[in-house]
Amino acid sequence: SNHRSKMKFDSILSEINGFGKFQIKLVLIQMLSRITLPCHFLLNNFMAAVPPHYCNIIALDDGDVFGNLTREQKLAVGVPAEQDGTPSSCQMFSKPQYQHLSGSNNSEDAFTVQCQNGWVYDNSTFKSTLATEWDLVCSRKGMNKATATIFFIGVMFGAPLFGFLSDRFGRRPLLLVSYLSSLTFAVLSAFSTSYVMFVILRFFTGMSLAGISIISVVLNVEWFGIEHRTFSGVIISLDWTLGNWILVGIAYNVNQWRLLIVAVTLPLILSIMTWRWLPESARWLLANGKADAAHHYIMQCAKMNNRTKCMATVTPTIETKDKKYTFVDLFKTPNIRKRSICLGIVWYGVAFTYYGLSLNITGFGLNLYLTQFIFASIEMPMKIGVYFFLEKVGRRSGQTGALLLTGLCLFTNMFVATDKWVIRTVVAVLGKSMSEATFTIIFLFTTELYPTVVRQNGLGYTSFLARLGVSISPLIVLLEDVWHLLPAVTYCAVAVGSGLVALLLPETLKARLPQYIEDIEKPRYRGKEDQFGNKVVLNENTTIGFIGTVC
Repeated sequence: SNHRSKMKFDSILSEINGFGKFQIKLVLIQMLSRITLPCHFLLNNFMAAVPPHYCNIIALDDGDVFGNLTREQKLAVGVPAEQDGTPSSCQMFSKPQYQHLSGSNNSEDAFTVQCQNGWVYDNSTFKSTLATEWDLVCSRKGMNKATATIFFIGVMFGAPLFGFLSDRFGRRPLLLVSYLSSLTFAVLSAFSTSYVMFVILRFFTGMSLAGISIISVVLNVEWFGIEHRTFSGVIISLDWTLGNWILVGIAYNVNQWRLLIVAVTLPLILSIMTWRWLPESARWLLANGKADAAHHYIMQCAKMNNRTKCMATVTPTIETKDKKYTFVDLFKTPNIRKRSICLGIVWYGVAFTYYGLSLNITGFGLNLYLTQFIFASIEMPMKIGVYFFLEKVGRRSGQTGALLLTGLCLFTNMFVATDKWVIRTVVAVLGKSMSEATFTIIFLFTTELYPTVVRQNGLGYTSFLARLGVSISPLIVLLEDVWHLLPAVTYCAVAVGSGLVALLLPETLKARLPQYIEDIEKPRYRGKEDQFGNKVVLNENTTIGFIGTVC
């Protein structure tokens, strides 16, 4: 047909193949940087591990009997035993209790004190961790936990910052900025000389990694055609699984925390080298009036996907008034306001329950590496299932269903006795995989609900709320002092509540990506349709599209 007509970008993308070599190249290059994300986000499980420890009792050496004792005898004489017979981690005797050697356990004259000369750590699993480096144990245990919280607060501030900047200056340049800054701060943090220096650098590492996290998702979704968007969302989330496996492998072989940070950050060097082959988002270029640049990348895509002959005479046309979008635009008009509020609540719930499960499922009767590996392995088959569900049934019901099932698993575990650890493990693993599913779906759902002009701002805002959930999540466990089931009840209630809120959002399966805010606020139709059956929208801001022949 030789209609000279306006065409939507989605139609163009279908013509030049919305999932070809070009898109595969895009995914593979970004995979290099994305596998470092789960490594850093879950790094604390290994880097901040607390090995068994007891007081350094060198001070008890009285220059007489003490020096000739074996290690076991020294411990018996110098460190009180816990109920289970292991030496106490935080207490020591102020004087050697030699009567313990003869089997008598009377410690009348013995009073215990906090460790006076630091600790002795069991370094059979880890050569060095944050806890052993700066003695973050006993009274300073909270400082160890805080390293994770501060990192996530960094991510929390980084998400809206990079979201805003990449909507303003483009996806591609900001991706390079986040690669370079993540690499710099992460490597610097490995050379920290003090706890305070380490925490500050971890904050900035988190901030920079947030950029990689949200920009890469958007760049992928914006280059995939309508039919392949679900696939792109699921493929991206497989990077998380891959990164998880890699983390377990690296952590198993590298048992010093400084080397561990460097090891999981190294893929970023490859990312920086391959960045030059990344395209800018053509949708972003069009929405920002850069038609020629958009045309350049579209032709590049057509060439790689062997569809050039179709595109011979297509030229982009744009007449647009420049408008700068900010976070305020997410709440200005009724439809987008409703989307923003509901998405914010759902994101909070998704992240809150996901990290609640990830950072708190203990008592598996398995070691750290195996637990982490099992979690990572469940994700793979589950994501394939999610893909088919999203394609056939839809996003909204998937989101609600997965959140309600997560809540159900959390609810069930409240009533399973602690000693039945097989059942507990199975239910917890199911809950974890459902919780994974909620994350996979919400990323895709969000990118489809927000128009191109505020898509990054939207993701930045929802990510901010998500990280707020993550920062609070580990602290909920402290509620068990109030009532031992309260943490479980809280996680369960948040999962169910946010699942029900998801029902208020519109379904986006097979819908075209909105370009402008006007596209979701009831547009005025001319009542005409172009050759593709698209309603032609008239609004005061823009006419956008392509004029030309398409095969």
